[in-house]
Amino acid sequence: MAAPSDLVRELVSGGALRDPAWRAAFEQVPRELFVPYFYVPARGGGYERLWRDDPDPERRRRWAEGVRSDRPLATRIRDGELVSSSSQPSLMARMLEYLELRDGMDVLEIGTGPGYNAALLCHRLGDARVTTVDLDPEITDAARAHLAAAGHRPHVLTTDGARGCPAHAPYDRIIATCALPWLPPAWLAQCAPDALVLAPVASGLLALRVPGGGPAGGRFKPTPAYFVPLRGGTPAPHPEPEPGPESGVPRAGQRDDTFRFLLTLSGGRLEPGEAHDLWRRAGRPGRERYGVSVRDGRQWAWLDDPEGPYTWPLGEPVPDGRGTADRSGA
Repeated sequence: MAAPSDLVRELVSGGALRDPAWRAAFEQVPRELFVPYFYVPARGGGYERLWRDDPDPERRRRWAEGVRSDRPLATRIRDGELVSSSSQPSLMARMLEYLELRDGMDVLEIGTGPGYNAALLCHRLGDARVTTVDLDPEITDAARAHLAAAGHRPHVLTTDGARGCPAHAPYDRIIATCALPWLPPAWLAQCAPDALVLAPVASGLLALRVPGGGPAGGRFKPTPAYFVPLRGGTPAPHPEPEPGPESGVPRAGQRDDTFRFLLTLSGGRLEPGEAHDLWRRAGRPGRERYGVSVRDGRQWAWLDDPEGPYTWPLGEPVPDGRGTADRSGA
């Protein structure tokens, strides 16, 4: 059975935890406190629960192997659907480092999950600096218990994450651990000057800088990110497209993760064949060449230049058919 330090060594060897403060947090906050059980696909369909206190030693071994591995774990299943999970530790580590935290900063986390990420933030900043919210009272109740067992008591609130948490605003950093189609305006309103919002949008990690009194903007990180959608007042993200043979997209393009990212980011405004031509002409751009800008209440995604020829409004998809790349969001 792998020891917790083995997971830390694996994360370090993969290029994460370059900041000693985050390495110390991962070493000293045990993931197993936050995942007393998780679900795996069962033979014949459905899910099998692996539990810390299972009387079967083999099942306990599988539980321990899972919580000490670098993989996401399904922690809550409802009506056959994944509701909450413990994210992949290496992705968590990269996201926390992308936040560029400094002592004395206040952080809002959207999507409490089992509470593990909040505990890592508490270790780095102190409990009073961390606020975490989730829509589901079962999730927040369990997270409070997990956090208390680990010796942490941040602000844990049950509320619609799209509304943020004005009670403890302003925030220097906002981090979302759930997928979004665009950024809820309430988050930006609760930001301190020069705040940073890190949020999964279209299977990418958007790092949006929010200067005081000016337009907000930022680029995607190169790291792919797939999360459970934010529930509540914000619509679900656009589903990842499945361009088939009839789309005119070559088979290699159909499987390419960065091409699929462009299709999702455009929100259905580009035909797959058209999007593939653009992606190929642009040199098969990775996520880091895309960004998002927010100005005067409008949000738009872009390739290379927020005022360039390739921009797409973030919002509801085009209802009838698909259009070309447009700048109506700019």
